[in-house]
Amino acid sequence: MRAKSAVGDEGGPSDDGDGPNGGVVGPNGSVVSQHGGRQADTRAAAVLAVRDDATCRVREILDRVGDKRTLAVVSELGRGSHRFTELRRAVPGISQRMLISTLRGLERDGLVRRTVHPVVPPRVDYELTELGRTLLDTAWALMSWALEHMDQIDDARQEYDGR
Repeated sequence: MRAKSAVGDEGGPSDDGDGPNGGVVGPNGSVVSQHGGRQADTRAAAVLAVRDDATCRVREILDRVGDKRTLAVVSELGRGSHRFTELRRAVPGISQRMLISTLRGLERDGLVRRTVHPVVPPRVDYELTELGRTLLDTAWALMSWALEHMDQIDDARQEYDGR
């Protein structure tokens, strides 16, 4: 049996409760913040504020695809099929253990295909599946954003640390 969700059958939130961070979920799915009364497009935040099975699964998926190693591996595999050692060289700072763990998780989630070739010595190739390719634009956009705003983030960190 499924846990009760704050998201109704029509896809909107229920009218029974609080939104994330103490805001109240409005009738259109936005959360009216108690910090200045600003409304934000927070349909996703309203959904994530509920602790039901679907929300837990969404968080689990976001943990997988938002991981720094996952983004680097997906980005590299976006260039084409790679052998394990090629991936290890191409992704800076990743240990063999972490690369194995990342690849296994991506394979389990259907984002990466592992192909073992029957040759001696054994050869294993990794490539993105169709589902994995759908993640590429998002991964590249996130990495581009980080590169574009790196200096601003460094400045903000330095200012914060100087307080």
